[in-house]
Amino acid sequence: MMGVLLQCSAILLREKGILQGCNQMCAGYLFQQDKQYDISYDTGDKAIQCGRHVDIFKFWLMWKAKGTVGFEQQINKCLELSEYLYSKICNREDFEMVFKGEVAPKIKALMMESGTTMVGYQPQGDKANFFRMVISNPAATKSDIDFLVEEIERLGQEL
Repeated sequence: MMGVLLQCSAILLREKGILQGCNQMCAGYLFQQDKQYDISYDTGDKAIQCGRHVDIFKFWLMWKAKGTVGFEQQINKCLELSEYLYSKICNREDFEMVFKGEVAPKIKALMMESGTTMVGYQPQGDKANFFRMVISNPAATKSDIDFLVEEIERLGQEL
């Protein structure tokens, strides 16, 4: 929900150096010790993925740009849109939170064919497929939700 790359996952440990001790390659041909700068800043032998750059730096930059309050607002907006969608579906006569039928795959196929939107679906236990709504895009708006619900209904009426 923060909009950061999956590679930005972090492992936080209390004991300094334990992660490096467990994962370092100590490959002299990759991580030369005789550089003309302070090698303690080299990231290669400190990263789980060896020579790849430290991807968490991307997350740090985002945090510096947005700040804690910015991330809080972004996540709260997504949660508010989820609540808005839930109440919209609950208050709509033609919708149920879990529809008994095989309509979700057919509506999704129509969405894909028309190129209007794409929403995932899945079964829940022994119940039929239903649309699985995940709202994590900070650019999403209530009008996007309104369009989605209208589009599902429009395409569903064609069936």
